[in-house]
Amino acid sequence: MPGKSYPLNIVEVTRKVVDAWRKIKADLTLGDLTAEMLADDLTQAEPIEAAIAGLENRLTEARNRRDELYARMWERVKRVHSGVKGIYGDDSPEYELVGGTRKSDRKAPVRKAKLGA
Repeated sequence: MPGKSYPLNIVEVTRKVVDAWRKIKADLTLGDLTAEMLADDLTQAEPIEAAIAGLENRLTEARNRRDELYARMWERVKRVHSGVKGIYGDDSPEYELVGGTRKSDRKAPVRKAKLGA
């Protein structure tokens, strides 16, 4: 997907261009384009930018709440794993039911051959 067809700071650039245009000659037209048309575009863009910023803040808050909830859920899941492992053992079907890997199902560690010195 190609990049945007406009600079990321387009609102800032447009504001500078409109201000400069009005200082040069306010009633100057470039074809059918006037400073007021560009200023109107800027006026329409500002509330959209504010709305996007508000939505991004809400999204950040929602992500933070989600992350806190997921961290709490993970701590509780780990507690359940540990509790079931402690009560029933790490080779029990109960431990496997809550998501643990039974001791008898684990692979033995593979020894690596030593290189001759």
